[in-house]
Amino acid sequence: MKQVIEVSVVPPPLPQNWTPPESSSKSISPLVERKLLPAGHAYLGHVRRAIHKLSFEEHDKHAEEERKRLQALDGEGGIEDDLGVGDEPETEELLSLDPKEWKKQDHYAVLGLSHLRYKATDAQIKVAHRKKVLKHHPDKKAGAAGDSNDDAFFKCIQKAHEVLSNPEKRRQFDSVDPYFSLIEDDVPTASQITKARDPVRAFFKGFGPVFEREARFSKIQPVPMLGDVDDPKEKVEAFYDFWYNFDSWRSFEYLDKEVNEGSDSRDDKRYTEKKNKTERARRKKEDTARLRNIVDLALSVDPRIKRIKEEEKAAREAKKKAKSGGGAAPDAQQKAKEEEEKRKAEEAAKKEEEEKARAEAKKAKAAAANARKKARRAERAGAEGGS
Repeated sequence: MKQVIEVSVVPPPLPQNWTPPESSSKSISPLVERKLLPAGHAYLGHVRRAIHKLSFEEHDKHAEEERKRLQALDGEGGIEDDLGVGDEPETEELLSLDPKEWKKQDHYAVLGLSHLRYKATDAQIKVAHRKKVLKHHPDKKAGAAGDSNDDAFFKCIQKAHEVLSNPEKRRQFDSVDPYFSLIEDDVPTASQITKARDPVRAFFKGFGPVFEREARFSKIQPVPMLGDVDDPKEKVEAFYDFWYNFDSWRSFEYLDKEVNEGSDSRDDKRYTEKKNKTERARRKKEDTARLRNIVDLALSVDPRIKRIKEEEKAAREAKKKAKSGGGAAPDAQQKAKEEEEKRKAEEAAKKEEEEKARAEAKKAKAAAANARKKARRAERAGAEGGS
């Protein structure tokens, strides 16, 4: 237990034969201000006590509890937290890996990070590598019977750490992660969604994990997820707009074929590089088409799309109804419209009768004029005959 003891220090008197030193002819260096930063376990302990307002006894008690917790977390009885790495079981197939076939091995499984995979942090990779090295180092197993393959598996461990601790190499491996490659085609079909007992629940349960695992390839973060059935139209449109314009960093360099060992031919190297480039472009194109098909399928069975269309149709009908009146007003308006049409019909009929009467009057006038002409011709013909 720590204790604070104050000790009074009194400097001794100067000796009788002491004389001040002679002044030096050298110039004194100018004063320099330096910023000192407190550090060390004692200072950190002081900060913890000050922040949490702990006494020395309480601080020591918490430190002991933390030490016991870390010791329980670490299987070797040390004092380091394994950051959730844990101890995954090692199968015979895993332990019998050939280090020459390192491109075919699952680096996450080799380091015991299968449960974390691309979510594993650099610190977790470091802890996992340390634990594997302590367990499988050849010097530790030297002379042990039945452990002839420990050296080979140790090489696999070193290669896995080399790949996963390098950001570029790790990204290339994550692009073709064998675990996700096996479930890449695990996408629900349209019939599975539409014929489900609860199509809405089946849609979100089926497509939610699909978009979640594809989101890790996006250059733009964060990535909009599938959401829920009550999302507004703007959010749904933003979701599909993002995925239809998905910008992926996924590459396929990890699957490139190596140049034949011992070959110094430039032609061989150029041919291999050209073939690798062509294969990468082909795989990239196929992956883009695969993701586009997933988005098309999700859009075709998304229950929110049907809901949005129904809401838009109802809104249009309500707008049309509001524009024409609404409630009892449409009946009055319809009645007024019918009366107006009736009035116009009567006016048209009256106008037609008037035109007909004018036509008959005109016809009668023409007939009278013709009769007068005939009478005048008959008078002239009788007068000429008498003379």
